[in-house]
Amino acid sequence: MSDLQPIATSSRQPARRLVSVGPEDDVERAPGERMSFFHVDYTEPETIGDLSYEPTTVSQVLREIVLGKGPISWCLACAPFALLSFYSQIGATWVFWLNFITMIPLASILGDFTEELALHTNDTIGGLINASFGNAVEVVVAINALLAGEIRVVQGSLLGSIFSNLLLVLGSCFFFGGLRHQEQSFNATAASANMGLLALSSIALVLPTPFAEYYELHDEQVLMVSRLAAVFLLCMYAQLLVFQLHTHTNIFQNEEGEDEQSARVSMTVAVFGLLVTTLLVALFSNFLVDSIDGFTEASGISRTFVGIVLIPIVGNAVEHITAVTVAMKNKMDLAMGIALGSSTQISLLVVPLTVIVGWVVGVDMTLNFPHFEIALYILSIFTVSIVLSNPTCNWLEGSLLITTYVMLAVGFWYEKIENY
Repeated sequence: MSDLQPIATSSRQPARRLVSVGPEDDVERAPGERMSFFHVDYTEPETIGDLSYEPTTVSQVLREIVLGKGPISWCLACAPFALLSFYSQIGATWVFWLNFITMIPLASILGDFTEELALHTNDTIGGLINASFGNAVEVVVAINALLAGEIRVVQGSLLGSIFSNLLLVLGSCFFFGGLRHQEQSFNATAASANMGLLALSSIALVLPTPFAEYYELHDEQVLMVSRLAAVFLLCMYAQLLVFQLHTHTNIFQNEEGEDEQSARVSMTVAVFGLLVTTLLVALFSNFLVDSIDGFTEASGISRTFVGIVLIPIVGNAVEHITAVTVAMKNKMDLAMGIALGSSTQISLLVVPLTVIVGWVVGVDMTLNFPHFEIALYILSIFTVSIVLSNPTCNWLEGSLLITTYVMLAVGFWYEKIENY
């Protein structure tokens, strides 16, 4: 009897092969046990013939990416109610909160599919994919708000994402990591590079200030200065990618001894999942943006607080938890990469991208932010730079950054910026 064909199984388990056992084979059996002509030979998938063993795509995606995140995945149950609330017009408050909750797991799923796609490529292309799609939710929300004419929401959400990563997430990493480890160290070169780039972005926000007051949005000089500054920031971001992915990769490599990851789904599934999730994010973010006016009027919460404090939670909640978790495991370079890297990417890529997109579609999106917010942005960068001046951290420095973020949130709660 000839050997049967291999049986394809999940990539996380060894493949099983049925092998014939002839009379000449020495097989031990208990007295009275009936002889089986087959035994199970466990073999690693890559050693069986020339077959490629792919995971069961649908069940793998549902189990590990869509439904495998505990309470975060449970939030997906709000998706049908979010759709119903928008089309039934039950009230802006319900529409806002239901879509707000739905967006949190979608942001996490989008990040997972981005990572899966990157794992199917080499280090350079994978790094470029992660860098480009790392803040995809912020990009989608900002562009939706821009097309809806909600420039104040665009400004607030982008600045709020930077504040959140720079102060709250980084501070939480230092604080909770410091509770477990008396002192932790991090890559000073990478930290100083990120802080220098954030300082550059603050200059771009200051440039339009001498040319117009905040409400003189349509001033031609303000528009031209903002658009030119946006082009320079995008050029600087391109140089950052070359620096990280080509010339100085050794600085940004993970030195924590983390195991190599392998893709859980095929490349086709990763691309399809990325496209579908992006479309869902665009859909629900559109509902979210449309409900902001009614929500702020009904709740009395300022649009500034909604944009700078609430909306950034949508795209960053899961990422924040991840950063704090790895910091508690003493993987501070990885945690810093999440917190500082995301802040730098938003300031050098997402912010200037909204200006360019506004230029293309005829919306006067500028870098003319409220002066109060620009001042707090510069002071925040200055505060974080002082904390990072020494390549070690502790819980007290984390508490300092968290306190700074809470103080800013209190100020934004009372800030009332009129729409233009």
